[in-house]
Amino acid sequence: MKAVLDNVGGNYKIKKKGSFVRSIKRDVLLYVLLLLPIAYIAIFKYAPIYGVLMAFQDYNMFQGISGSEWVGLDVFNFIFHQNSFYRALANTLVLNFLDLVAGFPAPIILAILLNELRHVRFKKVTQTILYLPHFLSWVIIGGMVYLMFSSGGMANSVLSSLGFGKIEFLSQKTNWLIMYIAVGVWQSVGWGTILYLASIVGINKELYEASDIDGCSRLRKIWHITLPGMKSTIMVLLILQIGRMVSIGFDRPFVMGNSLVSEYSDVISTYVYRIGIGSGDFSQATAVGLFQSVAGLLFLVSANFVAKKIGEQGIW
Repeated sequence: MKAVLDNVGGNYKIKKKGSFVRSIKRDVLLYVLLLLPIAYIAIFKYAPIYGVLMAFQDYNMFQGISGSEWVGLDVFNFIFHQNSFYRALANTLVLNFLDLVAGFPAPIILAILLNELRHVRFKKVTQTILYLPHFLSWVIIGGMVYLMFSSGGMANSVLSSLGFGKIEFLSQKTNWLIMYIAVGVWQSVGWGTILYLASIVGINKELYEASDIDGCSRLRKIWHITLPGMKSTIMVLLILQIGRMVSIGFDRPFVMGNSLVSEYSDVISTYVYRIGIGSGDFSQATAVGLFQSVAGLLFLVSANFVAKKIGEQGIW
């Protein structure tokens, strides 16, 4: 009996191996195309992980990672005693939280509004116009914001011509904070609607037809059909957004910030740039980056755990 089972198992392994080889031969071009993204991930995502060792060293660029002195957690102890680090961390959390509150619902609302449009051509033109800001670099957007909202910009010129006083949009702290969030929402809201529109397209059309028969209004259709149909997509994107609470892009705060609002605009990314590139302290910069990654992972796992506990779909 054992010999029979061994023989069957051996035949199964041979068949499995043969089917794998056949699939390689059949889809060889697809596997060749797959090599490029795999190489990209391996080179630019996994290979740099070796550099994390700098966070535990007194790194010397002339001696390299292998020749630099190992100092353990001394770099982290130094960073965690710096007031500038905690200010950058607090600013990062505040700006990301405000982005979450103001920016996360915006593409959901916009996707629903676009879905309700009946004129197809107008809908396509509107979508195209809304997507365009996503393809502009923050350097260009920063220049546009400065030309329009600086002390001598277009907005203040219009206010002056109407007899109103000037408003310091970019040099007064509260006004700068409002501008930062508003410009961020404007830049990302159009692109963010793509996933939500895709989830709306996947909703069963028979539900809308049944609601028409029952005489439901548009608002009731949105509340009872569209939003529940988008719920899984909303939860996944919300969890991912929470996971990025400690991470923040460099371009936006660096371009829009200035010395008058540094109390708000100095975030972790600009802090890393200042101590890493500006001061040449690569150990500190790496340590802060590692802290960001670990904290982001904790936020992501916690958000996914809470979502599971309340009966929603997580990301794993």
